[in-house]
Amino acid sequence: MNEVRLVGDNVEPGIYNIKDAIRIADEQELDLVEISPSAVPPVCKVIDYSKFLYQLKKKEKEQKQKAAKVVVKEIRFGPQTDDHDYNFKLKHAQNFLSEGSKLKAYVFFKGRSIMFKEQGEVLLLRFANDLEEYGKVDQMPVLEGKRMTILMSPKKKK
Repeated sequence: MNEVRLVGDNVEPGIYNIKDAIRIADEQELDLVEISPSAVPPVCKVIDYSKFLYQLKKKEKEQKQKAAKVVVKEIRFGPQTDDHDYNFKLKHAQNFLSEGSKLKAYVFFKGRSIMFKEQGEVLLLRFANDLEEYGKVDQMPVLEGKRMTILMSPKKKK
């Protein structure tokens, strides 16, 4: 396999012997870079290699910026949250999940209120149940120190 398909600026596109392709690149004080090794014959381009690497990094960076960013919204409850506050926070949670954000709801226990951890768990399970049509539970209620946490992610739109 001594031949390559040569492309690039200031180069006559075509199939060249590999030595001729290297000579053409050297004459222009540029590099011979293999672009598509699986093609028959392989495709090589006459370019400045450092510029080529810079453009590759630039493309990768742009793709990372376009990637979806995961937003996590938090909602905090007390162990004895009344119905009005609960419904208010429930509406916010529905908005967060419908806009595509993840949701982290937690009950914060102050002082001796840790004795009511069952109440906190019931509250979070009720919360997850009420949000069933908007999102799915990623992590069931877990007690971490003085806070009991539940994680939810939005349901995929059909």
